[in-house]
Amino acid sequence: MQEAVALSTAIEDLAALRGTAFGPSSWREITQDEVDLFARVSGDHNPIHLDAEYAASTPFGTRIAHGLLTLSLVVPLMAEVFEVTGAGMGINYGLNKVRFPAPVPVGSRIRVHGEVSTVTEVNGGWQIEVPVTFEIENSVKPACVAEFVLRYYR
Repeated sequence: MQEAVALSTAIEDLAALRGTAFGPSSWREITQDEVDLFARVSGDHNPIHLDAEYAASTPFGTRIAHGLLTLSLVVPLMAEVFEVTGAGMGINYGLNKVRFPAPVPVGSRIRVHGEVSTVTEVNGGWQIEVPVTFEIENSVKPACVAEFVLRYYR
């Protein structure tokens, strides 16, 4: 079992984090209630997410989570294992790359781990690029790989 490595640093020490890994987070189960709620909020009512009979007839054989639902769970999962203290504000500045190599079946569990790949000073703070991987428990392929761009301001 891989032990979690939590990364907590002060904003003034961000530059020293280049190449530092963090995670994995704890496992989080993806429930049908979450998938249904995400469908209502996002307007994505694809039956692969919502209709058990339809989903059973697909190559996946079951209902799967929305890729963007999986991606959005970076917030609570990463918060377990990555923290910048002393920042007046932190924002998600964007994404450079996102891929969904494997579906996340409803009822399965995911977790996230990553690494700070770049740290750049910006006006009033720092920008970091953080590639993360969402693992699916007992799966060889990841659910999602994404490169987040985060900014922290003093």
